[in-house]
Amino acid sequence: MRIPAHSVCTAIRDDIVAGVYERGSRLTEELLARRYGVSRVPVREALRTLEAEGFVVTRRHAGACVAEPTEQEAADLLEMRMLLEPLGASRAAQRRTEAHLKVLRGLVRLGQERARRGNSEDLRSLGGWFHETLAQASGSHALTSTLTQLRHKIAWMYTVETPANPVESWTEHGAIVDAVARGDAERARAVTALHTERSAVSHRLRFSGTTERANGVRTSQHSVNMSGLRH
Repeated sequence: MRIPAHSVCTAIRDDIVAGVYERGSRLTEELLARRYGVSRVPVREALRTLEAEGFVVTRRHAGACVAEPTEQEAADLLEMRMLLEPLGASRAAQRRTEAHLKVLRGLVRLGQERARRGNSEDLRSLGGWFHETLAQASGSHALTSTLTQLRHKIAWMYTVETPANPVESWTEHGAIVDAVARGDAERARAVTALHTERSAVSHRLRFSGTTERANGVRTSQHSVNMSGLRH
């Protein structure tokens, strides 16, 4: 295939996340350049970026290789997400625009409709779009960029089971949007924290060889009053 040079990094990252390149496998500039239809220069730049992001490591006598994260490193990513997504929601309650709210409300309507129909594939993509938009609504480029990178790495390391009750999950999404729309930063933070904790237990490590739930992830001991959630 042939892609624009500036998109090489995205293409390689997407292929790593999709499992096209196995963990620990070599990534030679020549083969990558041939695969994506570009010169070796953008490939070299892409590999440097991906190394900084943690997807690639450089090994002596082997060159660039796909990273091999440990189970603890994978668990750390989920914990980071549980800390940062509530922060993003809190900031979104203070900085969101009407355009952000319109998109978020539309996604919640679609998500609730698809949840009632049981369409899990649609729900996964809608959920990703929802959390990406919520991060953008925070008005912080650094936070949005960090959360985007976390989502990529979590998608690479974990498979995610469909929630046992997807309707309830999208009710939580609706409660987040309600808090953001009201400008209630603390409520937005609390509901998002509960939602992220609940979703964390549905993650399964791709490389653990077991079916155990994600280990090493600390969860909050604080309860959140969910009585005001939309239905």
